[in-house]
Amino acid sequence: MGLIREPKNVDFTVLDKPWTDEELKEFSAFIKLRKEQRKKRLARTATTTATRKKVIA
Repeated sequence: MGLIREPKNVDFTVLDKPWTDEELKEFSAFIKLRKEQRKKRLARTATTTATRKKVIA
C-alpha cells in the first residue's frame, strides 16, 4: 500500500464525534463475528494443507 499525500494548498480535516452505546455494541458484534469467521477459514485452510501433505507423502 502506498503513501497517500495531501495535494498542495489543501488541508483535510476530520471531525471526530464520540460513538453512542448502540454504535459500540454494533461494532463489537461485528468484530466478534469477523473473528469467528476468520477462525473457521483458517481452520479449514490448515485442514486442507494437512490433508495435502498426507496425500503427497
